[in-house]
Amino acid sequence: MSDTMVEVISAEEIQRRVQQLGKDITELYQGEPLTVVCVLKGAFLFFADLVRSIDLPLELEFVRLASYGNGTDSGQLVFSKDLETSIQGKNVLIVEDIVDSGRSMDFLIRTFAERRPKSLRLVALVDKSERREVELTVDFPGFPLKKGFIVGYGMDYAERYRELSGIFEIVD
Repeated sequence: MSDTMVEVISAEEIQRRVQQLGKDITELYQGEPLTVVCVLKGAFLFFADLVRSIDLPLELEFVRLASYGNGTDSGQLVFSKDLETSIQGKNVLIVEDIVDSGRSMDFLIRTFAERRPKSLRLVALVDKSERREVELTVDFPGFPLKKGFIVGYGMDYAERYRELSGIFEIVD
């Protein structure tokens, strides 16, 4: 089966935006150390490019979330991989590929806030508002999108298309 796709954000647009996000993050933290947390799997390409565009002392961390429920019910979120170091008293930046319903980032932000970081902010490559279920602020939005099923640049459909350098919408 072959999916029909239309490019919605080019590789060049992504790279320009990632460079600008890195500059904005560097300016905000003004030389202070920053712990940058990649949300696996989808954010790994964005994360790799973003951290190379931030001119600050960085500590890199990784988390992975899983949802346990029955059938289509999204269930309770848990860590399938948690941080390996403490974030207490640190500036923390969560890097996510796409914020859609907002449930997973709401869970992650609330969980991390309990660990008492100095600051806690969120950067998302795509801030998609169509299915937002919780009030959530993306501090550094890459590209706002209203709707569409997108893949590429780390984002997948059934573990396919992560390797694409642009972002594509799968259309019928």
